[in-house]
Amino acid sequence: MLSNSSYVLACDIGGTHITSAIVHTQRWEIVPSTLTRIHVNSLADAKSIFQTWAQAINSCISTFDGQISQIGIAMPGPFEYEKGISYMKNQNKYDALYELQITSPLKNELLYPTVDIRYINDAAAFLQGEVFGRELSNADCILGITLGTGLGSAVWNKGEKAFDADLWKDHYRESIFEEYLVTRWFTKRFYELSEMQESGLKDIIEKHLHTDACQQLLAEYSEQLYDFIHHFSQKHPCNHFIIGGNIAKAWDLINKKQDFSAFTI
Repeated sequence: MLSNSSYVLACDIGGTHITSAIVHTQRWEIVPSTLTRIHVNSLADAKSIFQTWAQAINSCISTFDGQISQIGIAMPGPFEYEKGISYMKNQNKYDALYELQITSPLKNELLYPTVDIRYINDAAAFLQGEVFGRELSNADCILGITLGTGLGSAVWNKGEKAFDADLWKDHYRESIFEEYLVTRWFTKRFYELSEMQESGLKDIIEKHLHTDACQQLLAEYSEQLYDFIHHFSQKHPCNHFIIGGNIAKAWDLINKKQDFSAFTI
Protein backbone atom coordinates (compact mmCIF):
# COMPACT_ATOMS: atom_id res chain seq x y z
CA MET A 1 0.00 0.00 0.00
CA LEU A 2 1.40 3.36 -1.05
CA SER A 3 1.48 6.26 1.39
CA ASN A 4 -1.58 8.46 1.10
CA SER A 5 0.22 11.68 2.01
CA SER A 6 1.74 12.37 -1.40
CA TYR A 7 -1.10 11.53 -3.77
CA VAL A 8 -4.17 13.48 -4.86
CA LEU A 9 -6.78 12.82 -7.49
CA ALA A 10 -6.99 15.59 -10.08
CA CYS A 11 -10.01 16.13 -12.35
CA ASP A 12 -10.62 18.41 -15.30
CA ILE A 13 -14.33 18.89 -15.97
CA GLY A 14 -15.34 20.30 -19.33
CA GLY A 15 -18.58 20.69 -21.20
CA THR A 16 -18.20 17.33 -22.95
CA HIS A 17 -15.78 15.31 -20.81
CA ILE A 18 -14.18 14.60 -17.47
CA THR A 19 -10.50 13.65 -17.32
CA SER A 20 -9.12 12.24 -14.07
CA ALA A 21 -5.78 10.93 -12.81
CA ILE A 22 -3.84 10.31 -9.61
CA VAL A 23 -0.97 12.78 -9.20
CA HIS A 24 2.16 12.52 -7.02
CA THR A 25 2.37 15.92 -5.36
CA GLN A 26 6.09 15.80 -4.59
CA ARG A 27 7.16 15.10 -8.17
CA TRP A 28 3.99 16.47 -9.85
CA GLU A 29 3.76 13.40 -12.04
CA ILE A 30 0.65 11.53 -13.18
CA VAL A 31 0.36 7.84 -12.29
CA PRO A 32 -0.19 6.67 -15.91
CA SER A 33 -2.36 3.65 -15.13
CA THR A 34 -4.97 5.89 -13.48
CA LEU A 35 -5.55 8.30 -16.36
CA THR A 36 -9.23 8.22 -17.33
CA ARG A 37 -11.28 10.28 -19.79
CA ILE A 38 -15.06 9.83 -20.05
CA HIS A 39 -17.66 11.59 -22.18
CA VAL A 40 -20.18 13.65 -20.22
CA ASN A 41 -23.67 14.58 -21.35
CA SER A 42 -23.67 17.99 -19.71
CA LEU A 43 -27.31 18.53 -20.73
CA ALA A 44 -28.48 15.57 -18.63
CA ASP A 45 -30.17 15.73 -15.23
CA ALA A 46 -28.08 16.39 -12.13
CA LYS A 47 -27.96 12.79 -10.87
CA SER A 48 -26.76 11.49 -14.24
CA ILE A 49 -24.02 14.11 -14.32
CA PHE A 50 -22.84 13.22 -10.81
CA GLN A 51 -22.83 9.52 -11.68
CA THR A 52 -20.72 10.12 -14.80
CA TRP A 53 -18.23 12.26 -12.88
CA ALA A 54 -18.07 9.63 -10.15
CA GLN A 55 -17.50 6.89 -12.73
CA ALA A 56 -14.29 8.58 -13.86
CA ILE A 57 -13.13 9.32 -10.32
CA ASN A 58 -13.90 5.79 -9.07
CA SER A 59 -12.07 4.30 -12.06
CA CYS A 60 -8.92 6.15 -10.97
CA ILE A 61 -9.31 5.05 -7.38
CA SER A 62 -9.93 1.40 -8.26
CA THR A 63 -6.76 1.16 -10.36
CA PHE A 64 -4.53 2.77 -7.73
CA ASP A 65 -2.69 0.72 -5.09
CA GLY A 66 -3.09 3.22 -2.32
CA GLN A 67 -5.22 6.01 -0.94
CA ILE A 68 -5.54 9.64 -1.84
CA SER A 69 -5.50 12.62 0.50
CA GLN A 70 -7.97 14.76 -1.47
CA ILE A 71 -9.62 15.44 -4.81
CA GLY A 72 -8.90 18.61 -6.77
CA ILE A 73 -11.41 19.56 -9.48
CA ALA A 74 -10.83 22.11 -12.23
CA MET A 75 -14.31 23.45 -12.93
CA PRO A 76 -15.57 25.99 -15.47
CA GLY A 77 -17.31 29.08 -14.21
CA PRO A 78 -19.40 30.75 -13.16
CA PHE A 79 -18.88 28.73 -9.99
CA GLU A 80 -18.44 29.55 -6.30
CA TYR A 81 -15.20 27.66 -5.75
CA GLU A 82 -15.00 27.92 -1.95
CA LYS A 83 -18.52 26.56 -1.42
CA GLY A 84 -18.77 24.26 -4.44
CA ILE A 85 -21.88 25.87 -5.93
CA SER A 86 -22.47 25.94 -9.68
CA TYR A 87 -23.91 29.01 -11.37
CA MET A 88 -23.63 27.80 -14.97
CA LYS A 89 -26.81 28.55 -16.89
CA ASN A 90 -27.73 29.06 -20.55
CA GLN A 91 -24.21 28.03 -21.63
CA ASN A 92 -25.26 24.77 -23.27
CA LYS A 93 -23.88 22.79 -20.30
CA TYR A 94 -24.76 21.86 -16.72
CA ASP A 95 -28.00 23.84 -16.47
CA ALA A 96 -29.30 21.08 -14.17
CA LEU A 97 -26.65 21.99 -11.60
CA TYR A 98 -27.59 25.67 -11.38
CA GLU A 99 -27.39 26.90 -7.77
CA LEU A 100 -26.66 23.36 -6.50
CA GLN A 101 -24.01 22.63 -3.88
CA ILE A 102 -22.39 19.77 -5.75
CA THR A 103 -19.93 18.34 -3.21
CA SER A 104 -22.35 16.26 -1.14
CA PRO A 105 -24.24 14.61 -4.02
CA LEU A 106 -20.94 13.87 -5.78
CA LYS A 107 -19.45 12.32 -2.63
CA ASN A 108 -22.49 10.06 -2.34
CA GLU A 109 -21.42 8.39 -5.60
CA LEU A 110 -17.75 7.89 -4.67
CA LEU A 111 -15.88 4.86 -3.34
CA TYR A 112 -14.34 7.13 -0.66
CA PRO A 113 -17.19 9.51 0.26
CA THR A 114 -15.22 11.07 3.14
CA VAL A 115 -12.40 12.43 0.94
CA ASP A 116 -11.93 16.19 0.87
CA ILE A 117 -12.88 17.90 -2.42
CA ARG A 118 -11.55 21.28 -3.51
CA TYR A 119 -12.25 23.31 -6.65
CA ILE A 120 -10.32 25.69 -8.88
CA ASN A 121 -11.29 27.60 -11.99
CA ASP A 122 -10.46 25.46 -15.02
CA ALA A 123 -8.79 28.25 -17.01
CA ALA A 124 -6.58 29.17 -14.04
CA ALA A 125 -5.67 25.49 -13.54
CA PHE A 126 -4.84 25.15 -17.24
CA LEU A 127 -2.59 28.21 -17.18
CA GLN A 128 -0.87 27.22 -13.95
CA GLY A 129 -0.14 23.78 -15.41
CA GLU A 130 1.19 25.22 -18.66
CA VAL A 131 3.55 27.57 -16.80
CA PHE A 132 4.88 24.62 -14.81
CA GLY A 133 5.01 22.13 -17.69
CA ARG A 134 6.69 24.53 -20.12
CA GLU A 135 9.07 25.86 -17.44
CA LEU A 136 7.91 29.46 -17.93
CA SER A 137 8.14 30.55 -14.30
CA ASN A 138 10.77 33.21 -15.14
CA ALA A 139 8.32 35.15 -17.30
CA ASP A 140 6.80 38.29 -15.82
CA CYS A 141 3.21 37.68 -16.92
CA ILE A 142 1.28 35.18 -19.04
CA LEU A 143 -2.38 35.26 -20.06
CA GLY A 144 -4.33 32.07 -20.70
CA ILE A 145 -7.42 31.46 -22.83
CA THR A 146 -9.46 28.25 -23.05
CA LEU A 147 -11.82 27.79 -25.98
CA GLY A 148 -14.50 25.10 -25.97
CA THR A 149 -18.10 24.89 -24.79
CA GLY A 150 -17.23 27.95 -22.71
CA LEU A 151 -14.70 30.79 -22.81
CA GLY A 152 -12.09 30.78 -20.05
CA SER A 153 -9.52 33.44 -19.26
CA ALA A 154 -6.78 33.50 -16.63
CA VAL A 155 -3.78 35.57 -15.58
CA TRP A 156 -0.45 34.38 -14.19
CA ASN A 157 2.05 36.80 -12.68
CA LYS A 158 5.58 35.83 -11.67
CA GLY A 159 5.70 34.40 -8.17
CA GLU A 160 1.92 34.16 -7.86
CA LYS A 161 -0.78 31.60 -8.59
CA ALA A 162 -2.88 31.94 -11.72
CA PHE A 163 -6.32 33.45 -11.22
CA ASP A 164 -9.57 33.61 -13.16
CA ALA A 165 -9.80 36.81 -15.25
CA ASP A 166 -13.56 36.24 -15.66
CA LEU A 167 -13.81 38.01 -19.02
CA TRP A 168 -16.29 35.62 -20.66
CA LYS A 169 -19.22 37.92 -19.91
CA ASP A 170 -17.63 41.20 -21.05
CA HIS A 171 -19.75 43.05 -23.61
CA TYR A 172 -18.95 42.42 -27.28
CA ARG A 173 -20.96 43.43 -30.33
CA GLU A 174 -24.61 42.48 -29.72
CA SER A 175 -23.93 40.27 -26.70
CA ILE A 176 -20.87 39.06 -24.75
CA PHE A 177 -17.53 37.63 -25.87
CA GLU A 178 -18.43 34.05 -24.98
CA GLU A 179 -21.30 33.99 -27.48
CA TYR A 180 -18.80 34.61 -30.32
CA LEU A 181 -15.95 32.29 -29.30
CA VAL A 182 -17.36 28.92 -28.25
CA THR A 183 -18.58 25.75 -29.94
CA ARG A 184 -22.21 26.83 -30.14
CA TRP A 185 -21.19 29.88 -32.18
CA PHE A 186 -19.57 27.64 -34.80
CA THR A 187 -22.62 25.41 -35.20
CA LYS A 188 -25.08 28.29 -35.25
CA ARG A 189 -23.07 30.44 -37.66
CA PHE A 190 -22.23 27.53 -39.97
CA TYR A 191 -25.93 26.75 -40.30
CA GLU A 192 -26.58 30.40 -41.18
CA LEU A 193 -23.90 30.27 -43.88
CA SER A 194 -24.63 26.83 -45.33
CA GLU A 195 -28.05 25.65 -44.06
CA MET A 196 -26.25 22.51 -42.88
CA GLN A 197 -26.30 21.31 -39.29
CA GLU A 198 -23.12 19.90 -37.70
CA SER A 199 -22.39 18.99 -34.09
CA GLY A 200 -19.19 20.97 -33.69
CA LEU A 201 -16.08 22.49 -35.23
CA LYS A 202 -14.37 19.14 -35.74
CA ASP A 203 -17.17 17.87 -37.97
CA ILE A 204 -17.36 21.17 -39.84
CA ILE A 205 -13.63 21.05 -40.63
CA GLU A 206 -13.56 17.36 -41.52
CA LYS A 207 -16.55 17.57 -43.86
CA HIS A 208 -16.51 21.11 -45.21
CA LEU A 209 -13.03 22.61 -44.84
CA HIS A 210 -12.64 23.66 -48.47
CA THR A 211 -16.10 25.19 -48.83
CA ASP A 212 -16.66 28.94 -48.91
CA ALA A 213 -18.90 28.66 -45.85
CA CYS A 214 -16.19 27.03 -43.75
CA GLN A 215 -13.53 29.47 -44.88
CA GLN A 216 -15.78 32.42 -44.03
CA LEU A 217 -16.57 30.82 -40.68
CA LEU A 218 -12.89 30.54 -39.78
CA ALA A 219 -12.20 34.10 -40.93
CA GLU A 220 -15.00 35.51 -38.80
CA TYR A 221 -13.92 33.50 -35.77
CA SER A 222 -10.31 34.62 -36.15
CA GLU A 223 -11.40 38.26 -36.16
CA GLN A 224 -13.52 37.74 -33.04
CA LEU A 225 -10.69 35.94 -31.26
CA TYR A 226 -8.29 38.74 -32.15
CA ASP A 227 -10.72 41.24 -30.66
CA PHE A 228 -10.87 39.22 -27.44
CA ILE A 229 -7.08 38.86 -27.21
CA HIS A 230 -6.72 42.62 -27.69
CA HIS A 231 -9.40 43.27 -25.06
CA PHE A 232 -7.67 40.86 -22.65
CA SER A 233 -4.28 42.52 -23.14
CA GLN A 234 -5.81 45.92 -22.44
CA LYS A 235 -7.42 44.71 -19.20
CA HIS A 236 -4.24 42.97 -18.06
CA PRO A 237 -1.25 44.57 -19.83
CA CYS A 238 0.62 41.61 -21.29
CA ASN A 239 1.16 40.29 -24.81
CA HIS A 240 2.17 36.70 -23.97
CA PHE A 241 -0.74 34.25 -24.41
CA ILE A 242 -1.23 30.51 -24.06
CA ILE A 243 -4.37 29.17 -25.75
CA GLY A 244 -5.97 25.80 -24.98
CA GLY A 245 -9.26 23.94 -25.17
CA ASN A 246 -10.71 21.78 -27.94
CA ILE A 247 -11.13 24.68 -30.37
CA ALA A 248 -7.40 25.41 -30.06
CA LYS A 249 -6.75 22.14 -31.90
CA ALA A 250 -7.71 24.07 -35.04
CA TRP A 251 -5.22 26.86 -34.28
CA ASP A 252 -3.27 26.36 -37.52
CA LEU A 253 -6.44 27.10 -39.50
CA ILE A 254 -7.54 29.98 -37.29
CA ASN A 255 -4.08 31.56 -37.34
CA LYS A 256 -4.05 31.70 -41.13
CA LYS A 257 -7.05 34.03 -41.17
CA GLN A 258 -5.74 36.79 -38.92
CA ASP A 259 -2.47 38.54 -38.14
CA PHE A 260 -1.76 37.72 -34.49
CA SER A 261 1.87 38.87 -34.68
CA ALA A 262 1.27 41.66 -32.17
CA PHE A 263 0.96 38.93 -29.53
CA THR A 264 3.16 36.01 -28.52
CA ILE A 265 0.97 32.92 -28.72
